[in-house]
Amino acid sequence: MEYRQLGKSGLKVPVLSFGTATFGGKGEFFHAWGQTDVNQATRMIDICLDHGAVLFDSADLYSYGAAEEILGAAIKGRRDKVLLSTKATFRFSEKDPNDAGSSRHHLINAVEGSLRRLGTDYIDLFQLHGFDAITPVEETLRTLDRFVQTGKIRYIGCSNFSGWHLMKSLSVSDREGLERYVAYQGYYSLIGRDYETELMPLAIDQGIGLLVWSPLGWGRLTGKISRQHPSPPQVSRLHATSDSGPPVENEYVFKVVDALLEIANETGKSVAQIAINWLLQRPTVANVIIGARNEEQLKDNLGAAEWNLSQTQVAKLDKASQRPVPYPYWHQQGFSELNPPPVNYY
Repeated sequence: MEYRQLGKSGLKVPVLSFGTATFGGKGEFFHAWGQTDVNQATRMIDICLDHGAVLFDSADLYSYGAAEEILGAAIKGRRDKVLLSTKATFRFSEKDPNDAGSSRHHLINAVEGSLRRLGTDYIDLFQLHGFDAITPVEETLRTLDRFVQTGKIRYIGCSNFSGWHLMKSLSVSDREGLERYVAYQGYYSLIGRDYETELMPLAIDQGIGLLVWSPLGWGRLTGKISRQHPSPPQVSRLHATSDSGPPVENEYVFKVVDALLEIANETGKSVAQIAINWLLQRPTVANVIIGARNEEQLKDNLGAAEWNLSQTQVAKLDKASQRPVPYPYWHQQGFSELNPPPVNYY
């Protein structure tokens, strides 16, 4: 398994990690994602470790703590062999008004809770799950900095921030001498390329490594949905979660899948493997988080690494998935001498 440096930090991470949103299955939303128990999770982690995918991503929100508990139980006795990433910010309980956000109060409770559920005394990468526009950025970063100084967190990152949210946070860290975000966990796929317009150039400039979530476009790039088979299969999380996923037109999905199927015929690789491999060749991508409800899916996704699409195949996928960009980016693209396209620094 290839390892890449995570942003400007000294931490190296495998290019593929395993996401645990399918662990637990508590609540209607997460039940649709999966109901992996401790025994199944242990087996999947065994498979990941055999392939060198030693980074495991979770969040307190996933099944309201159950995913972290299952992950902690599954890695018991081998903490030194894994890297753990988890997240907090979103509401964790209904009654307590302070049980949400990135305040000092909530983050202290969230981090201590994650440590307890994971059965560990430190978290390798802790990320804010979303931006809190209520809490001062200085309060949030001072709290995270304190956790780093005490050894409970080793590196910090954020997820689902806009470009200005991230840049504001980085400038506060620089001004105050606080720990900087080294990672950004963001949605990026062949049918979701918004990340490229502002966040990718920012990440290149500021040395932020991207961890990709939902690399298969909310389950639309598995090969099970195509122009010939436009409806999701009978067993699919899309039936329960499509309204909460990123919006995308069917014809656009079909156009991209057409290109994926052509390349699948050329390479003998699965549609999912090709979609993930395309991401591994994009600028700033340090890691792609794969998810699976069963061993078959997991092994197929792990097969996306250790080979590369040809430049011609990448260009075909680029063309099929290209979308108009918003202002001012379309204007800037007209002056490539001043605004050259991103260069892959991995």
